[in-house]
Amino acid sequence: MAFNEDIAQRIRQILYDKGVAFSEKKMFSGLCFMVDDKMCCGTRIDKRTDESLLLCRIGEKAYETAIERDDCIPMDSTGRTIRGYLFVIESGFKSNKDLMYWLQLCLDFNPSAQKSKKK
Repeated sequence: MAFNEDIAQRIRQILYDKGVAFSEKKMFSGLCFMVDDKMCCGTRIDKRTDESLLLCRIGEKAYETAIERDDCIPMDSTGRTIRGYLFVIESGFKSNKDLMYWLQLCLDFNPSAQKSKKK
């Protein structure tokens, strides 16, 4: 589980400042932030590039626009793109303003996101 603790702390602070109740869970080879028991966002280090990534669960509607940006890459699992989820490379969330933008997209989608099935 590789992630940049400084980025994780920035995410924590923004969620805290917004008054969002959240928990943390190690998954997707990094750290995810859960809101209402649903994966909202996360961070991890890309094993190929050694760059920190921001994982965003923004839903399919917002995904269509966001994925066109140069600082976004699709999230894929075993070669299959997972629509509604994407990674933002570090240049896309360097400033707190940019990070807040992405986290707000995640929070806006969260109420309509489905919970994963309990095992």
